[in-house]
Amino acid sequence: MQRRDFIGSLAAGAALGGLAAPAMAAPPSAATGGDRAYMAGLLQKMAEPVLSNMARGELKKNFKLEVSPSSDGRDNNVAYLEAFGRLIAGAAPWLALPDDASAEGKTRARLRQMALQSYVHSVDPKSPDYLTWRGHGQALVDSAYFTNALMRAPKALWEPLDTTTKQRIVAEIKGLRRIEPPFINWLLFAAMNEAWLLSIGEEADPLRTNVAIRKVNEWYVGDGWIKDGESFHFDYYSSFVMYPMLLEILEVLEQHKAPFWNGKPAELRAQALKRTQRYCEHLERFISPQGTFPPIGRSLTYRSAAFQPLALLAWRKQLPQTLPEGQVRAAMQAMHKALYTAPDNFTREGYLTIGFAGHQPELGDWYSNSGSMYIASASFLALGLPADDSYWTSPAQDWTQKKAFSGARFRKDYPVDY
Repeated sequence: MQRRDFIGSLAAGAALGGLAAPAMAAPPSAATGGDRAYMAGLLQKMAEPVLSNMARGELKKNFKLEVSPSSDGRDNNVAYLEAFGRLIAGAAPWLALPDDASAEGKTRARLRQMALQSYVHSVDPKSPDYLTWRGHGQALVDSAYFTNALMRAPKALWEPLDTTTKQRIVAEIKGLRRIEPPFINWLLFAAMNEAWLLSIGEEADPLRTNVAIRKVNEWYVGDGWIKDGESFHFDYYSSFVMYPMLLEILEVLEQHKAPFWNGKPAELRAQALKRTQRYCEHLERFISPQGTFPPIGRSLTYRSAAFQPLALLAWRKQLPQTLPEGQVRAAMQAMHKALYTAPDNFTREGYLTIGFAGHQPELGDWYSNSGSMYIASASFLALGLPADDSYWTSPAQDWTQKKAFSGARFRKDYPVDY
């Protein structure tokens, strides 16, 4: 397929308000609608096919899955929980913004209603889109993104749900305690579910949260990097799982004064934040003057999710002082454009394909399918900030590599000891 810049055809304003053919619509360019319009349009492009179909109970019917050539032969039905859970975790802060009369606001309201109806279908045993909660252990992984979204946007996505749906969700999440997580990043998936249960007043298992936190801290190797288990992997799992989930789990434990033997969640959260900020300094320096970044490690097909920590700290107004908002926004814009310019990132029906910067199925891992790709939405968390926030309105600044390769002055880099 010939490469072309499909990102840029939606006119700012009317385009974000509603799509006659959402799978084929393209998001606006930064040149015509600004940085925020570009990001909102691209997230809408990712979200609309999944949410519009699942809201009708037709996701399984209409989402034609692509499976990695190296698949381990697992039940492909896990892909639908992956698609919805991962997508909604990244979209939740944006959907949680207050309604307004803008075109973007109308789009958010419409997608939010689709998301709520999707949650209903996800746990209704009579729905065609009842998700695979009780089979493959993969359900533990993606349940954590499913609950992470509810934790990120409780008033928008949890509180409006009917009582029956809430009860069903709690039952399905508690039912996943049957799965014993291996001592790798999976510990944090189990812990995230327990943290969410704690956040809504349900009984939580402190063993599943506390063991995860202790092991992740044991795996810290220094200068902002965390191992995934006993071995170090040069990849982006500190972005996909480690730092975002560690921070948000610790925050819940701190808020709810949860038991933590011989430790203080507030102190651990402060430490984790400092380490995340340091890791974000590395991530920002990875972005080249053209917006590209190193294609390293496992799960490379998760695309822009490699920058989830930068998006998370931007949304939470916790970026380190070394990373001004205008600099981070400009770098993130360049990165998204470098990845998503290829039209074959999406199928003709609008679903994400397996690949990195386009359709590259050979890059799929043995655990990958096209539903797995929706963790890419994690790089859009800053859309949870309103349009008038300084993140969106501050002047764009050159990022580190752009300064470095233009001969401009840029900050020297040193390791840290925390």
